[in-house]
Parts: sequence; C-alpha cells; structure tokens
Amino acid sequence: MINDNLDKNNELDNNSNLELETANIDENDLKTEVEIKDEVVVQENKILNYLDPSIINIKQYEYSELGEDDGLDGLLDDSDYNIGSDTKEKEVVQGQVVRVSDRDIFIDIGFKSEGIVSKNEFNQIPVVGDKVDVFIITFEDRKGNLILSREKAEFMLKWNELKNKFDNSEIVEGTIVRRIKGGMIVDLFPVQGFLPGSQIDVKPITNFDEYVGMETEFKIVKFNELRQNIVLSRKEILSNDLDDKRKEIIEKIKVGEVLEGLVKNITDFGAFIDLGGIDGLLHITDITWGRINHPSDKLSIGDQINVKVIDYDPEAIRVSLGLKQLHDEPWKGIEDKYPVGSTVQGKIVNMMKYGAFVELEEGVEGLIHVSEMSWTRHIKHPTDLFKIGDELEARILTIEADDKKISLGLKQLENNPWDEIEEKYEINSIYKGIVKNLTQYGAFVQLEEGIDGLVHVSDMSWTESVRHPKDFLSKGDEVEVKILDLSSKEHRLSLGIKQVTDNPWETIADEYNSGKVIKSSIDKVIEKGIILKLDNNIEGIVPFKNLSKEERKQIKDTLNPDTKVEATVQEVDEELRKIILMMDFSDYLNNDKELDSENKEDDSKADE
Repeated sequence: MINDNLDKNNELDNNSNLELETANIDENDLKTEVEIKDEVVVQENKILNYLDPSIINIKQYEYSELGEDDGLDGLLDDSDYNIGSDTKEKEVVQGQVVRVSDRDIFIDIGFKSEGIVSKNEFNQIPVVGDKVDVFIITFEDRKGNLILSREKAEFMLKWNELKNKFDNSEIVEGTIVRRIKGGMIVDLFPVQGFLPGSQIDVKPITNFDEYVGMETEFKIVKFNELRQNIVLSRKEILSNDLDDKRKEIIEKIKVGEVLEGLVKNITDFGAFIDLGGIDGLLHITDITWGRINHPSDKLSIGDQINVKVIDYDPEAIRVSLGLKQLHDEPWKGIEDKYPVGSTVQGKIVNMMKYGAFVELEEGVEGLIHVSEMSWTRHIKHPTDLFKIGDELEARILTIEADDKKISLGLKQLENNPWDEIEEKYEINSIYKGIVKNLTQYGAFVQLEEGIDGLVHVSDMSWTESVRHPKDFLSKGDEVEVKILDLSSKEHRLSLGIKQVTDNPWETIADEYNSGKVIKSSIDKVIEKGIILKLDNNIEGIVPFKNLSKEERKQIKDTLNPDTKVEATVQEVDEELRKIILMMDFSDYLNNDKELDSENKEDDSKADE
C-alpha cells in the first residue's frame, strides 16, 4: 500500500513538471504551486501522514486558553430557544401569527425559528398578528423545522376543561352526531364522547336516529385519561329533573283528576303512561268501551294523551289510569238511542259459528244469529255471507240493557216470501223447478228465488226403488213437481215427481193376472232372487224359495244379466208395489248335473 502511494506521488510530480514546461508558467507561479502541493502530498520516496494537523490546518488550543463562553455548554444553551426552560415538547403554548402562505401558517412562539401549522387545522384562517394556542409536536424535525399543531392544542385545552368539569361534577354541552353499535357519538368540540343507548333517555327508545343532531346537556360519568375515553349520560340529568317533577305530581294526584301523559311503553295487558316523573298503568280494559285485541290498536309509543286517575296508592306510588272514563258509558240510555224495530248501521267485528257481532258504536255491539240472516237459506256459518270489517244494515229485534245484549236481524229488512206461499202455490198444482241440492233422503228443488221444496226419495218414482237421489237426479236438472203439502208457518214445502204421472199400479193387477206367462230379460241377480225387467219400467222378482245355498250359487253362476228367461205371474202386491213371479229352476239345475255327469264320464275315459 505504501509503494502504491509513492508511485502516485511520483506520477503527480512528473505530471506537474510537464504541465509547467508546456504552459510556460512564471517561475514565481511555479514555486507557489509547488509549495501548495508540497502541503498536501509527500515528497518522493516519503510516506504521507494523513493525520498530520498541517494537512487540514487545525488550530490547537490548550484548556487554559478557553474562555468562559467557548465551551460545548454554550452550544447547547436553552437560551437559543428563547421560550423558557420549563417549556417542553408535547405542551400547549401561545404564539403569534407572523406569516400566512398558501398551505401553512407560520407562528412565532419565541423559538429561534417560526413554527409551522397546516391551514387545514384552522376552522377560520387567522391573520398576521393574531394570538393562537398551539401544541409543540417537535422542536426540530429532520429538516430543522419547528412543527406545531392547532388541532392538538384545541384538543388538549378542551380535554383539560372536561377533566375539571368531571372532577367538579359539572354539566357539559354537546351535539349527538351519529349512531354506532351500543349507543351514540357526541361531539364536545373537538373532543368526542360516547353516549350508551341506555343513557340517552329515561323512556324506552324505538328510533335512535331521531336523536342525531340534537344539541343538549350531558353529565360525564367516566373519564379515562389513559385511553382518552369519555362516557356521557343524558339520562342522569333527565332523572334529576324527573325527581323534582315527581314530587310535584305526587302532591297533586287525586282520584278523578284528568292528567296529560305520554305513552311510554305498550304491553299485552295495557300501556304505561309517563305523567312527568311518575308512570301510571292504563289497563287494556280501560282504554276503550269497545273491543280491541291489543293496546296498540288504539295507542302508539310517544302519543300524548289525556287520562283520568281511577285509582291511586300513595304508599306504593301506584297509579291506575283510564282513557274510556273520559266519556260516558255508551249503554246508558241505550233503549232511547236504539228503539226496537229501528234500522241501524254497523260493522262486523267478530264472527262465531252461531252468528256475527256487529259494532253499532264504540262499546255497543249486537248479535245477528245465523237463523236471522236469511228467510230461505240455511246458513251454516256467518262466513257464508260476510267477512270481518263488512258494513251492513240490520233491524233491532230485542234489547237487554242490564245484560248489555242487543239482538239484530238481517232478514227482517226484506219481506218474508213464506208469508205468501199458501196464496201463491196450491196443493196438487204442478210447477217446474231446478234441482239445487241432493241429500241422502231426498232432493231440494227451487221453485223461485228463496223458495225450495223437498222431494223425498219415496216420491221420485212409482216403479223404481230409489236408494239415493243421485241414482235418479243430478244438480241443475229441470224437473216437474207437484205440490204435495205446504206450511207458511213452518216454512215447509213438500214436492213429488212421481205424482206428476198416473200411478201405474192401479192397472197393473189387470195386466199381470195370476198364471200369466211372460218372457223378459234378467236385470240383476240378488241374494233373495232374480229381478226381471217388465214393461213401463216395472220390476218383477223371482224369489229363491226352497233352494239350498248350493243351488242358489248354481243359479247365480248360470243366469247372468240380460239373459232371456220365461216366468209365470204368481201375484201382484199393490201395497208393496211388487210383482211376484215363478220360474222352474230344475232345468238349469239338471243341466248343471248332466254337465257334471258328462264331465265325469269324460274323465273316466281319459283315465282308461
């Protein structure tokens, strides 16, 4: 490494001589340049000492030569800051605006340079000369600037103010700015505090958003300096006010007095009313004289209403309130308001199987029984005609004021068609009607709107045995019927279909005399015998008399419906409307036996 340094020095000397010869420099100038180079480099073949003080021209002093103000202590003297030895970073001081630029405000706080604050930290831009409080972030950043903050100064000043108010239990003012989980955020300008949902109001809250933007007073209930957390309460202030109001209200509460209150809460059994410091119960039965299913049908939380004190227990501070008691009991003088026979209007509010309840006014209801709904129709349930909420007219039938009962009629608004039934329809007269309904015992035939008569199964056919009306009729069929009987008092009308034609049994005995041989087709085979089809839709029966069970089975297996057979008339029973016939079953039984014997012979031959 030393040789390298020497080589470099030789090169420098040679280069210097060449440059001097070429440039024809004065001897004096050459000497000066050589002298300067001699101070920096070593002569040829000498080691350069870079620690030689002569290289950097360092002046050396003895300690005794130093003055009082020449030491290092002078360099670090706080007097250069000129803001007092007690002032430190992270503190609030007052300064004066000395300059305003496009982006920053320059403030003199007595430091060796002005501090810088961003314009964005000022709600209102100050002018040169204004005094402002600022927070010292750092005396000197990496660029040597004094950095200040207006926002942090305002925060610290407000924080200290709030701390004093918390210590002295003083009230603070703020604005609820937004809703968060669990409560609200309150702006205390510029500090923000938390207002729990349970501390917003003394009454239950259904809509938290309606409090956003509210400017009001709060009490600080928790002050955490470490976390810089403030918890507020508005409820405590309201509660203190309510205590004073409660004492005032308790002193003047009397049974029968009418008070103004606010609906605070609603339950299934009633509503709690805030009377201004004390709550009273308005039971569901005392809300209205009428019918309601839930207190919310008449009341809503937040409603301002007048109520009457109906009971008061001063020891338990329990107040019972009434809303309906502000009005007279509606059943008072009910007979004068709704005379029997008068027509009234109402609304259906409830329906049961036996009738419909109609509200005539709030607290007054009447019943329309199903039997009073129609003169002609059989109403099984009120829903066949009405639905809840329908408005209608009805007739007052009876009033029982003591039992609070009113009977109403709907059909009484129309003429009873049965009153004129005996004049309009004569017995044995024939009319056309429409089959409206079928039952097991007969069919209802409508002669006109509201007038139906019954055709019994026994009055449907002279000759056929009708077990069910559906075997003979269908809904909607148009039929001719004869009036058999009627009663306007009992609303009864008996009709017959077979009576429209002559009774064939009056001449059947002459036509089917005993011993007459007839040929007919089998209609069906039953347990008791064989049914044959005769003329005029008349049926004849061949009884299975003196036949064993096995023989009857053989007959059933042999004779099928529509088979032509020959039979002899035994007798005609006009009372039972039957024609009794006889047949010789031996032929059918013998044929079966012959067939059996032939089958046996065939089997024997097969065995051989």
